[in-house]
Amino acid sequence: MFRRILAILLLVVLAAGTLIAFWPQLFGLQRVPVAAQVVSLRGLAAALSLFLVLALVVLGFVFPRLRRFFGAIAAIGLLFVVSTGVLLAVRGLGSGGFHHKGDSDLTIFSWNTLGDVPGSMTIANAAIDAGADVVVLPETTSETAIEVARIMGAAGHPMWVHTFSYDLISKSRSTSLLLSTSLGKYNVDLDHRTTQVLPSLVATPADGTGPTIVAVHVVAPNPSQVNHWKLDLTWLESICSGKNVIVAGDFNSTIDHYWGLGSNSAKGIGNCLDAGVQSGNAAVGTWPTNLPPWLGAPIDHVMATDGWQVTGMRVLTDLDGAGSDHRPIVVQLMPLR
Repeated sequence: MFRRILAILLLVVLAAGTLIAFWPQLFGLQRVPVAAQVVSLRGLAAALSLFLVLALVVLGFVFPRLRRFFGAIAAIGLLFVVSTGVLLAVRGLGSGGFHHKGDSDLTIFSWNTLGDVPGSMTIANAAIDAGADVVVLPETTSETAIEVARIMGAAGHPMWVHTFSYDLISKSRSTSLLLSTSLGKYNVDLDHRTTQVLPSLVATPADGTGPTIVAVHVVAPNPSQVNHWKLDLTWLESICSGKNVIVAGDFNSTIDHYWGLGSNSAKGIGNCLDAGVQSGNAAVGTWPTNLPPWLGAPIDHVMATDGWQVTGMRVLTDLDGAGSDHRPIVVQLMPLR
């Protein structure tokens, strides 16, 4: 009797833990350590759970007396795998189609370069191929950004360059933003910190016409940085409270983490809507590049307020060997007014 009660209690605990892993938002745990990490890598968690299910089936044959117990655990795991698979499919595992680009449309190219590793030529060519009007480059120094702009300018894509650095020791503490000269001049405040540990850069149009464009780099939710990570997300929510805002970059978070941060928390943060959700790419992993996209974490985003409509998005996988641990993303936006 005691063993049966113990087995039931263990199954209840496992079921509760599985439910938290699948939907931590139900308990308000989406930004709590462990749950925050697990929910970032839904595809990987499902794959590992499937492996566990198969192992339990084998163990059930090896140990017949424990077959019902192993079977019950396997059933919980299989439910997690199926539920996660359905959720990822609904969010979108990749849709690379783009509508015809209009004169007022914007193409956003974003790539965390891991401290300039791919090199200016690779970065510039990728941005040129994308037809980028806005290039967001977390972990990219001023020197590399200027060289990228020079290459793009020589190819007929002149760009303004802005870089915000918290120090010149670590390249990860620089974020660069390149803006097409066709967008006009933009002002950037380099005197005030934005995100807590790694810089985000806010560019506003000098003449007041056009969107505010934010190059984002949120710190990762490592145990020592969780509080800073939460503050970064709160800052993002406040930035996205405007009426004409585009934010792009390395958010180090998925749409699961934004629940409770604005009215669009199922689809974005603050008043900003995630391009991945709108285009069927919200489950495509952008980090790390040594995992297939369906196993990785979709932590790089382009988001915009509701004055913009997403007319295409693609996560680039052909640069996985370029040296960065992030994949670039390309998003096309059309103004609605």
